[in-house]
Amino acid sequence: MRNLFIFLTACFLAAGIPFLPKPLYFPTVEIPFPGWPSHFEGKSLKKLQLSEPEKRFYLDFPGYIAKFTDGKQVLIIRWVNRETRKLHSVERCFKSFGYQVRILPLWVDNEGKRWGSLKAIKDGEEALIHERIFDNDGKNFSDVSAWYWAARLGQTIAPWWAITIVKFRDFPNN
Repeated sequence: MRNLFIFLTACFLAAGIPFLPKPLYFPTVEIPFPGWPSHFEGKSLKKLQLSEPEKRFYLDFPGYIAKFTDGKQVLIIRWVNRETRKLHSVERCFKSFGYQVRILPLWVDNEGKRWGSLKAIKDGEEALIHERIFDNDGKNFSDVSAWYWAARLGQTIAPWWAITIVKFRDFPNN
């Protein structure tokens, strides 16, 4: 009976964590936007226009969002200046646009950085997608939930970059 009481108490306390006020020692400062990168993995980037649905989706986003291409893939780059629930996972975004999504194992790039991975399919179009979030101190997150809680608990400090790599491949409809 005592163990059940301890377990239920722990569950109750854990459920209340999201409602705690932000600790006073977290600085709230205006962070200047450093501008967009001109290259990614040694390749020049060309800025693309956000679609109307993308523009609406990102209203009131705490930071900046842009879309680029290096000629072979699309990069969605988000610069975030405070922790927020408005930084959605790429899985959620693609599902909202009607894609069927399958989570893949983590991908580790040539520099040893870990990326969340998934495959998205819609109307004869297949995309392989990688996503990661990182701060200026080298902390790296392969999923939005891990990033959010680390940010909320002060384990990582703003600003953050969220980079999504999308490689499209057309295939015949069957």
